[in-house]
Amino acid sequence: MLLLPSPLLHYFPANFKSNFLPKHSKSFTISLRPPLFSVSAAGREVDTFTEKSGYLFKLSASEVESLAEYDPKKIAAIYRRKPLVLVRRLFQIGTTFGRWFGQRYIDNLMEKSEEMFEIRAAELRRILVELGPAYIKIAQAVSSRPDLIPPSYLDELSLLQDRITPFSTEVALNMIERELGLPVDKLFSEISPEPVAAASLGQVYQAKLHSSGQIVAVKVQRPGVQAAIALDILILRFIAGVIKKARKFNTDLQAVVDEWASSLFREMDYKKEANNGRKFRELYGGIQDVLVPEMYAELTTRRVLVMEWVEGQKLSEVKDLYLVEIGVYCSFNQLLENGFYHADPHPGNFLRTYDGKLAYLDFGMMGEFKQELRDGFIEACLHLVNRDFDALAKDFVTLGLLPPTADKEAVTKSLTGIFQDAVAKGVSNISFGDLLGNLGATMYKFKFQIPSYFSLVIRSLAVLEGIAISFNPNYKVLGSTYPWIARKVLTDHSPKLRSSLQTLLYKEGAFRIDRLESLLTESARARVERALVETQRKSTDSKVIIKQIVNFTLTEQGSIVREILLEELAKLPPQSQEQLLRLPTDLAGRLVSRATARTIRRMFL
Repeated sequence: MLLLPSPLLHYFPANFKSNFLPKHSKSFTISLRPPLFSVSAAGREVDTFTEKSGYLFKLSASEVESLAEYDPKKIAAIYRRKPLVLVRRLFQIGTTFGRWFGQRYIDNLMEKSEEMFEIRAAELRRILVELGPAYIKIAQAVSSRPDLIPPSYLDELSLLQDRITPFSTEVALNMIERELGLPVDKLFSEISPEPVAAASLGQVYQAKLHSSGQIVAVKVQRPGVQAAIALDILILRFIAGVIKKARKFNTDLQAVVDEWASSLFREMDYKKEANNGRKFRELYGGIQDVLVPEMYAELTTRRVLVMEWVEGQKLSEVKDLYLVEIGVYCSFNQLLENGFYHADPHPGNFLRTYDGKLAYLDFGMMGEFKQELRDGFIEACLHLVNRDFDALAKDFVTLGLLPPTADKEAVTKSLTGIFQDAVAKGVSNISFGDLLGNLGATMYKFKFQIPSYFSLVIRSLAVLEGIAISFNPNYKVLGSTYPWIARKVLTDHSPKLRSSLQTLLYKEGAFRIDRLESLLTESARARVERALVETQRKSTDSKVIIKQIVNFTLTEQGSIVREILLEELAKLPPQSQEQLLRLPTDLAGRLVSRATARTIRRMFL
């Protein structure tokens, strides 16, 4: 949920009476903002989703309560008793999209596609808003990839991140009172009369706590979202089952839908979001220039969330490469260090604060990445960059992408054909999006599967790259992440990664010094100081890099590398060892590489 930067607030007199407030709430002030509501012909405030899909909201209290957790059997049982609602929803979806695709087809026939492009993009956005949160969530994921979506559609779909028609403030304030059990004027001394942002699941108000005077964001859940999402997921799940039976995909699409649906249902429980936010703040709030807002758990329920107010601009709207690098580093920590990651990183959830920090928002959709999968992901990156495609095929089995019965020799041959040219350009030029695109035919041929966890991880990385591409077309998220992976492999003492490093550096007993040099060089780029972001990515073979490698090797963190170098030095004949330490670096480089010679000489002289 994006908290938009607010102008200076102007407050009404304390005796001002607002039609938006409950009747007993007359003693506190509200800030003035332009209205965002649409108004029906009867003069009643109503949002588009409620107007077009409000029939979905009519569930009993017990039925609503049963939707607190995602359970496809319970959802199916509810709508088995409501066949007319199901049929009406199918008819609405079919006719709505059918009309839009029909118009696009006519545009093509009349050769007006380009002329009508922007109009159809705006119509698509309005359709998604009418159909509700499930479709908006899908569009949000797509809208973060400017390299895949035409600009007109991208502009329209990006509005779905935080500029959806809000629902009535009167309904929102009544929900706050009902959920928190106190009159609004007892909770807040000031509150905005209109939401400052509205998204698919809820909308945000700016308020001042009555108790402390702290400025906070109050997020209120949109009425009817659980019922609408539950039915739409039931429909999507059915379609996924039909596709699975038709054997058009190797992946268990129903499991993918279930994983996404589970995370979506968790996102609708604001108490869980508050707990996620506190955990995220504890794990990553200490990273330099990362800001994670404080959660007010005592003022949070399943449908109302109170958190620290954050102001800034969307990261996608400011060209700040440094903060993108901070985001990459933070994502590395989320995915590969702690395994607790933000699974909904669309542009509306990243802000650049006015003091230059990267603020994370919206902690409803989080993911857990198990240790064995983290290690498997690291190994896959290492093997990809070092063109060890035979090992990469085995990594895909470990990650659950390939069945154990797959013909690994044939897979290796296919992966070599796909990735050889891409990797030859260097790790800094490997596009995450291109890798996924090139894999398509191979995934189908060898019955690749998409594990349920993997879709969220891929989305997290792809969205981050998409944000960066919007202002730097040459940005590669893998190229920015790999230095941190190299640093972790060279410093982590876990048996699994130590074994991975040994396997990488030795082949049939022969020490591959070139790979160690490559890892050391890449790890030297694992820095996020603002002044160095632009220069360090361009430095691959300079005195600065050599100095960083030497300094790293001599630190406590570099103990693993020192042990490897000492072992290799010990294998040389005594005379060669002595010559190596005495010879100038250029001559010593004939025995080992220059970088290694410099390192060894510094260690002993």
